[in-house]
Amino acid sequence: MSDSSPLPPARLRPEAELARAALSTPLLSRAARLARWAGPGTRVDAGGALVEEQLPAAADLLGLTGDDAAAYASEAWRIAVDAGLVEILDEAAGTVRAGEGLARLTGSPRDVLQVWLAALETVIADAAVPDLDDLVDALEEGGEVDFTSLDWNPEADAEFLDGVLGNLYLLTVGADGSGEDPVPLPALAASMLVPDGMGEPTNDVLEQVSDAMMRLDDQFRALEPSGLVAYRPVDEALMADADEEPAAPVDETDVSRYGMVRLTPLGVFGLRARLLEAGFEAPAVGALVDKGADALLDGTARFGRTAARAETEQWLGRREPLAAARELLAAARGADPDAPLRRLHCQQALSLLDAEAEPALREVLDDPELGGLARVWLSERGAADVPAPSQEMVFWLTVDTLAAQLKAEGNSAELRDLAEGLAAQHSGFFAAAWRVDHPATAEVLDAMGRLHPDKKVAKEARKAAFKARSQQGG
Repeated sequence: MSDSSPLPPARLRPEAELARAALSTPLLSRAARLARWAGPGTRVDAGGALVEEQLPAAADLLGLTGDDAAAYASEAWRIAVDAGLVEILDEAAGTVRAGEGLARLTGSPRDVLQVWLAALETVIADAAVPDLDDLVDALEEGGEVDFTSLDWNPEADAEFLDGVLGNLYLLTVGADGSGEDPVPLPALAASMLVPDGMGEPTNDVLEQVSDAMMRLDDQFRALEPSGLVAYRPVDEALMADADEEPAAPVDETDVSRYGMVRLTPLGVFGLRARLLEAGFEAPAVGALVDKGADALLDGTARFGRTAARAETEQWLGRREPLAAARELLAAARGADPDAPLRRLHCQQALSLLDAEAEPALREVLDDPELGGLARVWLSERGAADVPAPSQEMVFWLTVDTLAAQLKAEGNSAELRDLAEGLAAQHSGFFAAAWRVDHPATAEVLDAMGRLHPDKKVAKEARKAAFKARSQQGG
Protein backbone atom coordinates (compact mmCIF):
# COMPACT_ATOMS: atom_id res chain seq x y z
CA MET A 1 0.00 0.00 0.00
CA SER A 2 1.58 3.25 -1.12
CA ASP A 3 1.23 6.60 0.64
CA SER A 4 1.62 8.52 -2.64
CA SER A 5 -2.13 8.80 -3.22
CA PRO A 6 -5.09 9.23 -0.88
CA LEU A 7 -7.00 6.21 0.34
CA PRO A 8 -10.76 5.91 -0.11
CA PRO A 9 -12.74 7.96 2.42
CA ALA A 10 -13.78 6.25 5.62
CA ARG A 11 -17.31 6.61 6.92
CA LEU A 12 -16.77 7.11 10.63
CA ARG A 13 -19.40 6.64 13.32
CA PRO A 14 -19.91 9.48 15.84
CA GLU A 15 -17.16 9.73 18.46
CA ALA A 16 -19.62 9.15 21.31
CA GLU A 17 -20.74 5.86 19.75
CA LEU A 18 -17.14 4.79 19.15
CA ALA A 19 -16.15 5.69 22.71
CA ARG A 20 -18.98 3.56 24.11
CA ALA A 21 -17.80 0.67 21.94
CA ALA A 22 -14.22 1.13 23.15
CA LEU A 23 -15.25 1.12 26.82
CA SER A 24 -17.19 -2.11 26.34
CA THR A 25 -14.31 -4.04 24.77
CA PRO A 26 -12.69 -6.77 26.90
CA LEU A 27 -9.36 -5.04 26.20
CA LEU A 28 -10.25 -1.74 27.87
CA SER A 29 -12.87 -2.88 30.37
CA ARG A 30 -10.53 -5.45 31.94
CA ALA A 31 -7.62 -3.01 32.08
CA ALA A 32 -9.82 -0.34 33.67
CA ARG A 33 -11.15 -2.73 36.31
CA LEU A 34 -7.62 -3.72 37.30
CA ALA A 35 -6.54 -0.07 37.42
CA ARG A 36 -9.40 0.75 39.80
CA TRP A 37 -8.58 -2.35 41.87
CA ALA A 38 -4.91 -1.46 42.23
CA GLY A 39 -3.88 0.18 45.49
CA PRO A 40 -1.13 0.50 48.08
CA GLY A 41 -1.01 -3.26 48.51
CA THR A 42 -0.54 -4.00 44.81
CA ARG A 43 2.97 -5.13 43.92
CA VAL A 44 4.77 -5.38 40.59
CA ASP A 45 8.10 -6.78 39.55
CA ALA A 46 11.01 -4.88 38.02
CA GLY A 47 9.33 -4.95 34.61
CA GLY A 48 6.05 -3.51 35.88
CA ALA A 49 4.14 -6.81 35.70
CA LEU A 50 1.95 -7.99 38.55
CA VAL A 51 3.84 -10.30 40.87
CA GLU A 52 2.78 -13.92 40.52
CA GLU A 53 1.13 -14.02 43.95
CA GLN A 54 -1.40 -11.37 42.93
CA LEU A 55 -2.44 -12.90 39.62
CA PRO A 56 -5.13 -15.20 41.11
CA ALA A 57 -6.85 -12.23 42.77
CA ALA A 58 -6.66 -10.22 39.55
CA ALA A 59 -8.09 -13.11 37.53
CA ASP A 60 -10.88 -13.56 40.06
CA LEU A 61 -11.74 -9.84 39.85
CA LEU A 62 -12.06 -10.16 36.09
CA GLY A 63 -14.14 -13.33 36.29
CA LEU A 64 -11.47 -15.34 34.49
CA THR A 65 -11.23 -19.08 35.00
CA GLY A 66 -9.30 -21.96 33.49
CA ASP A 67 -5.65 -22.64 32.80
CA ASP A 68 -5.15 -19.33 30.97
CA ALA A 69 -6.81 -17.11 33.60
CA ALA A 70 -3.53 -15.88 35.09
CA ALA A 71 -2.07 -15.18 31.66
CA TYR A 72 -5.12 -13.14 30.63
CA ALA A 73 -5.02 -11.20 33.89
CA SER A 74 -1.34 -10.47 33.40
CA GLU A 75 -2.05 -9.26 29.88
CA ALA A 76 -4.86 -6.98 31.10
CA TRP A 77 -2.52 -5.48 33.69
CA ARG A 78 0.14 -4.79 31.07
CA ILE A 79 -2.47 -3.05 28.90
CA ALA A 80 -3.42 -0.92 31.91
CA VAL A 81 0.22 0.10 32.37
CA ASP A 82 0.90 0.76 28.67
CA ALA A 83 -2.31 2.80 28.25
CA GLY A 84 -1.52 4.97 31.26
CA LEU A 85 -4.35 3.62 33.43
CA VAL A 86 -1.77 2.61 36.04
CA GLU A 87 1.42 4.41 36.99
CA ILE A 88 4.45 2.65 38.49
CA LEU A 89 5.55 4.80 41.42
CA ASP A 90 8.69 2.97 42.44
CA GLU A 91 10.06 0.08 40.41
CA ALA A 92 12.38 -0.95 43.23
CA ALA A 93 9.56 -1.04 45.77
CA GLY A 94 7.07 -2.28 43.23
CA THR A 95 4.36 0.23 44.19
CA VAL A 96 1.69 1.62 41.88
CA ARG A 97 -1.16 4.12 41.71
CA ALA A 98 -3.92 5.07 39.28
CA GLY A 99 -2.61 6.82 36.17
CA GLU A 100 -3.90 9.84 34.27
CA GLY A 101 -5.41 7.56 31.65
CA LEU A 102 -7.95 6.21 34.13
CA ALA A 103 -9.45 9.67 34.64
CA ARG A 104 -9.61 10.14 30.88
CA LEU A 105 -11.98 7.18 30.62
CA THR A 106 -14.62 9.35 32.29
CA GLY A 107 -13.78 12.37 30.14
CA SER A 108 -14.77 13.26 26.60
CA PRO A 109 -15.31 10.62 23.88
CA ARG A 110 -12.06 11.77 22.30
CA ASP A 111 -10.19 11.17 25.57
CA VAL A 112 -11.60 7.64 25.74
CA LEU A 113 -10.60 6.92 22.16
CA GLN A 114 -7.05 8.16 22.73
CA VAL A 115 -6.67 5.74 25.65
CA TRP A 116 -8.09 2.92 23.51
CA LEU A 117 -5.63 3.74 20.71
CA ALA A 118 -2.72 3.51 23.14
CA ALA A 119 -3.95 0.11 24.30
CA LEU A 120 -4.47 -1.01 20.71
CA GLU A 121 -0.81 -0.37 19.87
CA THR A 122 0.24 -2.83 22.56
CA VAL A 123 -2.18 -5.50 21.32
CA ILE A 124 -1.09 -5.15 17.69
CA ALA A 125 2.57 -5.32 18.69
CA ASP A 126 1.89 -8.45 20.72
CA ALA A 127 -0.10 -10.06 17.90
CA ALA A 128 2.88 -9.70 15.56
CA VAL A 129 5.00 -11.86 17.85
CA PRO A 130 4.71 -15.59 17.05
CA ASP A 131 3.96 -18.26 19.65
CA LEU A 132 7.26 -18.82 21.46
CA ASP A 133 6.10 -21.54 23.82
CA ASP A 134 8.82 -23.88 22.54
CA LEU A 135 11.44 -21.24 23.30
CA VAL A 136 10.09 -20.67 26.82
CA ASP A 137 9.97 -24.41 27.55
CA ALA A 138 13.53 -24.86 26.37
CA LEU A 139 14.81 -21.98 28.49
CA GLU A 140 12.96 -23.24 31.58
CA GLU A 141 14.51 -26.68 31.10
CA GLY A 142 17.95 -25.15 30.72
CA GLY A 143 18.29 -26.43 27.20
CA GLU A 144 19.88 -24.78 24.21
CA VAL A 145 17.76 -22.87 21.70
CA ASP A 146 18.41 -22.87 17.99
CA PHE A 147 17.29 -19.29 17.20
CA THR A 148 17.71 -19.85 13.47
CA SER A 149 15.00 -22.51 13.58
CA LEU A 150 12.47 -20.02 14.96
CA ASP A 151 12.27 -18.28 11.56
CA TRP A 152 11.34 -15.09 13.40
CA ASN A 153 12.08 -11.65 11.99
CA PRO A 154 10.32 -9.20 14.33
CA GLU A 155 10.44 -6.29 11.90
CA ALA A 156 9.21 -8.35 8.95
CA ASP A 157 6.42 -9.93 11.02
CA ALA A 158 5.26 -6.50 12.22
CA GLU A 159 5.30 -5.18 8.64
CA PHE A 160 3.31 -8.18 7.42
CA LEU A 161 0.58 -7.67 10.01
CA ASP A 162 0.50 -3.94 9.25
CA GLY A 163 0.11 -4.79 5.56
CA VAL A 164 -2.72 -7.21 6.26
CA LEU A 165 -4.53 -4.64 8.39
CA GLY A 166 -3.97 -2.03 5.67
CA ASN A 167 -5.52 -4.31 3.05
CA LEU A 168 -8.44 -5.07 5.37
CA TYR A 169 -8.96 -1.31 5.77
CA LEU A 170 -8.92 -0.82 2.00
CA LEU A 171 -11.40 -3.64 1.46
CA THR A 172 -13.67 -2.15 4.11
CA VAL A 173 -13.65 1.57 3.29
CA GLY A 174 -13.26 0.99 -0.44
CA ALA A 175 -16.36 -1.20 -0.61
CA ASP A 176 -19.22 0.60 -2.35
CA GLY A 177 -21.69 -0.60 0.23
CA SER A 178 -21.93 -0.86 3.98
CA GLY A 179 -18.37 -2.15 4.40
CA GLU A 180 -19.75 -4.73 6.83
CA ASP A 181 -19.21 -7.87 4.75
CA PRO A 182 -16.55 -10.18 6.27
CA VAL A 183 -13.42 -10.97 4.28
CA PRO A 184 -12.33 -14.61 3.89
CA LEU A 185 -8.99 -15.26 5.55
CA PRO A 186 -7.55 -17.01 2.44
CA ALA A 187 -8.33 -13.92 0.32
CA LEU A 188 -6.65 -11.65 2.84
CA ALA A 189 -3.55 -13.84 3.00
CA ALA A 190 -3.45 -14.09 -0.80
CA SER A 191 -3.65 -10.29 -1.11
CA MET A 192 -0.25 -10.14 0.59
CA LEU A 193 1.46 -13.08 -1.08
CA VAL A 194 0.10 -13.70 -4.59
CA PRO A 195 1.95 -11.42 -7.04
CA ASP A 196 -0.13 -9.12 -9.24
CA GLY A 197 -0.81 -10.67 -12.61
CA MET A 198 -0.21 -14.24 -11.47
CA GLY A 199 -2.88 -16.45 -12.99
CA GLU A 200 -2.81 -19.82 -11.25
CA PRO A 201 -0.77 -19.62 -8.01
CA THR A 202 2.15 -22.03 -7.82
CA ASN A 203 2.30 -24.74 -5.17
CA ASP A 204 4.97 -22.73 -3.38
CA VAL A 205 2.73 -19.65 -3.24
CA LEU A 206 -0.24 -21.75 -2.08
CA GLU A 207 1.89 -23.17 0.72
CA GLN A 208 2.87 -19.65 1.77
CA VAL A 209 -0.80 -18.62 1.75
CA SER A 210 -1.69 -21.63 3.91
CA ASP A 211 1.09 -20.78 6.40
CA ALA A 212 -0.04 -17.14 6.49
CA MET A 213 -3.66 -18.16 7.10
CA MET A 214 -2.71 -20.06 10.24
CA ARG A 215 -0.55 -17.19 11.47
CA LEU A 216 -3.40 -14.74 10.82
CA ASP A 217 -5.83 -17.06 12.60
CA ASP A 218 -3.77 -16.70 15.78
CA GLN A 219 -3.35 -12.96 15.28
CA PHE A 220 -7.02 -12.18 14.71
CA ARG A 221 -7.98 -14.29 17.73
CA ALA A 222 -5.60 -12.06 19.74
CA LEU A 223 -6.94 -8.84 18.18
CA GLU A 224 -10.67 -9.54 18.58
CA PRO A 225 -10.87 -8.59 22.30
CA SER A 226 -9.61 -5.13 21.38
CA GLY A 227 -12.76 -4.46 19.36
CA LEU A 228 -10.69 -3.93 16.22
CA VAL A 229 -12.21 -6.87 14.34
CA ALA A 230 -15.03 -9.37 14.49
CA TYR A 231 -13.51 -12.76 13.72
CA ARG A 232 -14.78 -16.23 12.91
CA PRO A 233 -11.79 -18.54 13.46
CA VAL A 234 -10.58 -21.33 11.20
CA ASP A 235 -12.66 -24.46 11.77
CA GLU A 236 -10.41 -26.77 13.78
CA ALA A 237 -12.14 -29.78 12.24
CA LEU A 238 -10.32 -28.96 9.00
CA MET A 239 -7.04 -29.99 10.57
CA ALA A 240 -6.61 -33.74 10.43
CA ASP A 241 -3.59 -33.55 12.67
CA ALA A 242 -2.52 -30.95 15.21
CA ASP A 243 0.79 -30.52 13.37
CA GLU A 244 -0.79 -30.14 9.94
CA GLU A 245 -2.09 -26.96 8.33
CA PRO A 246 -5.12 -26.96 6.04
CA ALA A 247 -4.65 -26.14 2.40
CA ALA A 248 -6.41 -23.12 0.94
CA PRO A 249 -10.03 -23.83 -0.11
CA VAL A 250 -10.58 -24.76 -3.72
CA ASP A 251 -14.09 -23.33 -3.97
CA GLU A 252 -16.31 -20.79 -2.22
CA THR A 253 -18.80 -23.23 -0.70
CA ASP A 254 -16.72 -23.81 2.43
CA VAL A 255 -14.63 -20.62 2.47
CA SER A 256 -16.17 -19.41 5.74
CA ARG A 257 -14.71 -22.45 7.51
CA TYR A 258 -11.24 -21.09 6.73
CA GLY A 259 -11.78 -17.96 8.79
CA MET A 260 -13.76 -14.77 8.19
CA VAL A 261 -12.73 -11.35 9.47
CA ARG A 262 -14.58 -8.04 9.52
CA LEU A 263 -13.26 -4.64 10.52
CA THR A 264 -15.62 -3.09 13.07
CA PRO A 265 -16.61 0.60 13.04
CA LEU A 266 -14.23 1.06 15.97
CA GLY A 267 -11.60 -0.79 13.94
CA VAL A 268 -12.08 1.57 10.99
CA PHE A 269 -11.48 4.50 13.34
CA GLY A 270 -8.43 2.83 14.88
CA LEU A 271 -6.72 1.82 11.63
CA ARG A 272 -7.40 5.23 10.07
CA ALA A 273 -5.71 6.86 13.07
CA ARG A 274 -2.69 4.56 12.64
CA LEU A 275 -2.52 5.30 8.90
CA LEU A 276 -2.61 9.05 9.52
CA GLU A 277 0.15 8.67 12.10
CA ALA A 278 2.21 6.76 9.52
CA GLY A 279 1.88 9.60 7.00
CA PHE A 280 -0.89 8.25 4.75
CA GLU A 281 -3.59 10.51 3.38
CA ALA A 282 -6.67 8.80 4.80
CA PRO A 283 -9.72 11.05 4.31
CA ALA A 284 -13.04 10.65 6.09
CA VAL A 285 -16.52 11.40 4.83
CA GLY A 286 -17.48 14.88 6.02
CA ALA A 287 -14.11 16.51 5.37
CA LEU A 288 -15.55 18.56 2.48
CA VAL A 289 -18.65 19.95 4.20
CA ASP A 290 -17.10 23.37 4.84
CA LYS A 291 -15.44 23.68 1.43
CA GLY A 292 -16.84 25.10 -1.80
CA ALA A 293 -18.79 23.24 -4.47
CA ASP A 294 -15.67 23.02 -6.64
CA ALA A 295 -13.86 21.07 -3.88
CA LEU A 296 -16.91 18.85 -3.39
CA LEU A 297 -17.23 17.94 -7.09
CA ASP A 298 -13.49 17.35 -7.51
CA GLY A 299 -13.11 15.49 -4.20
CA THR A 300 -16.02 13.09 -4.61
CA ALA A 301 -14.64 12.07 -8.02
CA ARG A 302 -12.32 9.71 -6.08
CA PHE A 303 -15.11 8.34 -3.88
CA GLY A 304 -17.24 5.27 -4.35
CA ARG A 305 -20.93 5.94 -4.99
CA THR A 306 -22.07 5.36 -1.44
CA ALA A 307 -19.33 7.51 0.10
CA ALA A 308 -19.88 10.23 -2.52
CA ARG A 309 -23.58 10.36 -1.71
CA ALA A 310 -22.91 10.49 2.05
CA GLU A 311 -20.40 13.32 1.57
CA THR A 312 -22.78 15.24 -0.70
CA GLU A 313 -25.71 14.83 1.70
CA GLN A 314 -23.63 16.30 4.51
CA TRP A 315 -22.50 19.18 2.27
CA LEU A 316 -26.09 19.97 1.22
CA GLY A 317 -27.25 19.75 4.82
CA ARG A 318 -25.16 22.84 5.64
CA ARG A 319 -26.73 24.99 2.89
CA GLU A 320 -30.03 26.36 1.63
CA PRO A 321 -31.21 24.32 -1.39
CA LEU A 322 -31.39 27.23 -3.85
CA ALA A 323 -27.98 28.63 -2.91
CA ALA A 324 -26.46 25.14 -3.00
CA ALA A 325 -27.87 24.48 -6.49
CA ARG A 326 -26.46 27.75 -7.83
CA GLU A 327 -23.04 27.04 -6.34
CA LEU A 328 -22.98 23.51 -7.76
CA LEU A 329 -23.97 24.66 -11.25
CA ALA A 330 -21.31 27.38 -11.25
CA ALA A 331 -18.65 24.86 -10.23
CA ALA A 332 -19.74 22.42 -12.96
CA ARG A 333 -18.84 24.74 -15.84
CA GLY A 334 -15.64 24.31 -17.81
CA ALA A 335 -13.96 22.82 -20.86
CA ASP A 336 -11.05 21.15 -19.05
CA PRO A 337 -10.67 17.34 -19.11
CA ASP A 338 -12.24 16.96 -15.64
CA ALA A 339 -15.30 19.09 -16.41
CA PRO A 340 -17.57 16.27 -17.72
CA LEU A 341 -17.04 14.32 -14.48
CA ARG A 342 -17.74 17.45 -12.43
CA ARG A 343 -21.03 17.89 -14.30
CA LEU A 344 -21.94 14.25 -13.68
CA HIS A 345 -21.33 14.67 -9.95
CA CYS A 346 -23.21 17.97 -10.06
CA GLN A 347 -26.18 16.18 -11.61
CA GLN A 348 -26.02 13.51 -8.91
CA ALA A 349 -25.86 16.16 -6.18
CA LEU A 350 -28.77 18.09 -7.68
CA SER A 351 -30.85 14.91 -7.68
CA LEU A 352 -30.84 15.11 -3.87
CA LEU A 353 -32.50 18.56 -3.87
CA ASP A 354 -36.21 19.25 -3.92
CA ALA A 355 -38.35 21.85 -5.73
CA GLU A 356 -36.76 24.72 -3.79
CA ALA A 357 -33.80 24.47 -6.15
CA GLU A 358 -35.93 24.85 -9.31
CA PRO A 359 -35.17 28.56 -9.95
CA ALA A 360 -31.44 27.80 -10.17
CA LEU A 361 -32.05 25.15 -12.84
CA ARG A 362 -34.29 27.45 -14.88
CA GLU A 363 -31.58 30.12 -14.81
CA VAL A 364 -29.23 27.89 -16.85
CA LEU A 365 -31.67 26.52 -19.44
CA ASP A 366 -29.92 28.47 -22.20
CA ASP A 367 -26.41 27.60 -21.00
CA PRO A 368 -24.74 25.34 -23.62
CA GLU A 369 -22.96 23.30 -20.92
CA LEU A 370 -25.69 23.12 -18.27
CA GLY A 371 -28.93 23.46 -20.21
CA GLY A 372 -29.19 19.76 -20.95
CA LEU A 373 -28.80 18.55 -17.38
CA ALA A 374 -31.16 21.33 -16.22
CA ARG A 375 -33.88 20.03 -18.55
CA VAL A 376 -33.35 16.48 -17.27
CA TRP A 377 -33.69 17.64 -13.64
CA LEU A 378 -36.86 19.66 -14.34
CA SER A 379 -38.47 16.93 -16.44
CA GLU A 380 -37.82 14.26 -13.80
CA ARG A 381 -39.73 16.39 -11.30
CA GLY A 382 -42.66 17.01 -13.64
CA ALA A 383 -42.00 20.75 -13.89
CA ALA A 384 -44.17 22.71 -16.30
CA ASP A 385 -43.00 24.69 -19.34
CA VAL A 386 -39.71 22.90 -19.82
CA PRO A 387 -38.46 23.82 -23.32
CA ALA A 388 -37.50 20.92 -25.56
CA PRO A 389 -33.74 20.65 -26.13
CA SER A 390 -32.27 21.24 -29.56
CA GLN A 391 -30.68 18.31 -31.34
CA GLU A 392 -27.32 20.00 -30.87
CA MET A 393 -27.87 20.12 -27.09
CA VAL A 394 -28.95 16.47 -26.97
CA PHE A 395 -25.81 15.33 -28.75
CA TRP A 396 -23.59 17.60 -26.64
CA LEU A 397 -25.08 16.19 -23.42
CA THR A 398 -24.62 12.65 -24.74
CA VAL A 399 -20.94 13.23 -25.49
CA ASP A 400 -20.48 14.94 -22.11
CA THR A 401 -22.07 11.99 -20.29
CA LEU A 402 -19.90 9.47 -22.14
CA ALA A 403 -16.79 11.58 -21.46
CA ALA A 404 -17.62 11.59 -17.72
CA GLN A 405 -18.08 7.82 -17.73
CA LEU A 406 -14.78 7.38 -19.57
CA LYS A 407 -12.99 9.62 -17.08
CA ALA A 408 -14.51 7.85 -14.08
CA GLU A 409 -14.14 4.20 -15.07
CA GLY A 410 -12.16 3.98 -18.30
CA ASN A 411 -13.14 1.28 -20.78
CA SER A 412 -15.78 -0.21 -18.52
CA ALA A 413 -18.60 -2.64 -19.28
CA GLU A 414 -21.08 0.16 -18.50
CA LEU A 415 -19.50 2.41 -21.11
CA ARG A 416 -19.57 -0.44 -23.63
CA ASP A 417 -23.29 -0.93 -22.97
CA LEU A 418 -23.92 2.79 -23.46
CA ALA A 419 -22.02 2.72 -26.76
CA GLU A 420 -24.02 -0.28 -27.99
CA GLY A 421 -27.31 1.30 -26.97
CA LEU A 422 -26.61 4.62 -28.68
CA ALA A 423 -25.51 3.01 -31.93
CA ALA A 424 -28.58 0.74 -31.94
CA GLN A 425 -31.11 3.49 -31.18
CA HIS A 426 -29.74 6.11 -33.57
CA SER A 427 -28.74 4.84 -36.99
CA GLY A 428 -27.15 8.16 -37.89
CA PHE A 429 -25.46 8.73 -34.53
CA PHE A 430 -21.87 8.81 -35.76
CA ALA A 431 -22.71 10.97 -38.75
CA ALA A 432 -23.96 13.63 -36.35
CA ALA A 433 -21.76 13.00 -33.32
CA TRP A 434 -18.46 13.98 -34.92
CA ARG A 435 -19.80 17.50 -35.48
CA VAL A 436 -20.49 18.06 -31.76
CA ASP A 437 -18.51 21.02 -30.47
CA HIS A 438 -17.25 19.33 -27.30
CA PRO A 439 -13.55 19.04 -26.29
CA ALA A 440 -13.94 15.29 -25.69
CA THR A 441 -15.83 14.36 -28.88
CA ALA A 442 -12.91 12.63 -30.60
CA GLU A 443 -11.86 10.84 -27.41
CA VAL A 444 -15.41 9.54 -26.83
CA LEU A 445 -15.77 8.30 -30.40
CA ASP A 446 -12.38 6.59 -30.17
CA ALA A 447 -13.58 4.78 -27.05
CA MET A 448 -16.77 3.69 -28.77
CA GLY A 449 -14.65 2.33 -31.61
CA ARG A 450 -12.57 0.29 -29.16
CA LEU A 451 -15.50 -1.03 -27.19
CA HIS A 452 -18.28 -1.79 -29.67
CA PRO A 453 -18.36 -5.53 -30.42
CA ASP A 454 -19.71 -5.05 -33.96
CA LYS A 455 -16.70 -4.49 -36.22
CA LYS A 456 -18.72 -2.50 -38.75
CA VAL A 457 -20.08 -0.14 -36.10
CA ALA A 458 -16.66 0.14 -34.46
CA LYS A 459 -15.18 1.18 -37.80
CA GLU A 460 -17.86 3.88 -38.18
CA ALA A 461 -16.96 5.19 -34.75
CA ARG A 462 -13.26 5.37 -35.58
CA LYS A 463 -14.00 7.21 -38.83
CA ALA A 464 -16.17 9.67 -36.93
CA ALA A 465 -13.38 10.17 -34.39
CA PHE A 466 -10.97 10.97 -37.22
CA LYS A 467 -13.39 13.55 -38.64
CA ALA A 468 -13.90 15.10 -35.22
CA ARG A 469 -10.17 15.38 -34.66
CA SER A 470 -9.71 16.95 -38.11
CA GLN A 471 -12.49 19.42 -37.34
CA GLN A 472 -10.82 20.38 -34.07
CA GLY A 473 -7.52 20.75 -35.85
CA GLY A 474 -5.78 17.98 -33.89
